[in-house]
Amino acid sequence: MFRLIREGEAARLTLARPEARNAIPMKGWAELTRLLGDLGQARLLIVTGEGAFCAGADLSDFPTMRAEEGAIARFRETMRVALDALRDLPIPTIALVDGPCYGAGVALAMACDLRIAGPRASFAITPAKIGISYPQEDVHRLVELVGPGQAARLLFTATAIDGAEAARIGLVELHDADPAPLVEAILANGRDSLATLKRAIALGRRSDAEQDRRFDALIAGPTLAERLEALRRK
Repeated sequence: MFRLIREGEAARLTLARPEARNAIPMKGWAELTRLLGDLGQARLLIVTGEGAFCAGADLSDFPTMRAEEGAIARFRETMRVALDALRDLPIPTIALVDGPCYGAGVALAMACDLRIAGPRASFAITPAKIGISYPQEDVHRLVELVGPGQAARLLFTATAIDGAEAARIGLVELHDADPAPLVEAILANGRDSLATLKRAIALGRRSDAEQDRRFDALIAGPTLAERLEALRRK
C-alpha cells in the first residue's frame, strides 16, 4: 500500500495502490503508523500518491466491518492513530497532491503541515454521499484550515473542487508550484529549531513552560553560535 524511500535528508512516502486510486484498506492504516515510526534521521517527510493521491478509505471493507462486532470502532481508532502519528511527527511534513484526493485522503493531507496541489489535483469530502459522517478530529482540522462556512460547503455538498479553488479557500498552501524550493528552504534550517517551531504552531495561543525551555535552550545552544559565526564570515 505504501512505499517509503529516503532521499538524502528527506523521506518520501508514496501511496502505491494505483489500481484502486490509492484507496486505503483497513489494514493500511496500521501499516502507515508502522512506517511513520521508521523514518530514521529524515528531517522532512513528503507524502504523495502514485497516479492519484488517495481516493479515501477502501469502501469494499465496509460490508465486513458492518458484519463484525467492534470492527467499525477499530477502523475509526486505527485510522485516528495513523493520522495523529503523522500530525505529531517532530519534522515538517508536506502533502504533494496530484489527481483525486477524496474523503480520508483529504484527512491524510490535512494531517501534514503543508499541502501543495498539482495541476491535476481535485478535492472532495464525500461521506454524505453514502450517508455517513466524517471523523470529528478531521472536521476540526478542516474548520481550522478553511473556516466553518467553507467546511460546511465541502461537507454538505460533497462536491469536488480543483487545486486553484483549494488554494483560494486555504485547504492547500500552494497550487501548481514546484515543491523543490520549499523543500530546500526547509532543509536549510536547523532540525531542533524546526521541531520547536512546529510544536509552537500546534500550541497556538497557549503558553507552555516546555516551549519556553526550548526557546531558551536554542539561544544558548551551539547551532546559533555556529550560524552567527558563518554570517559574520560572509
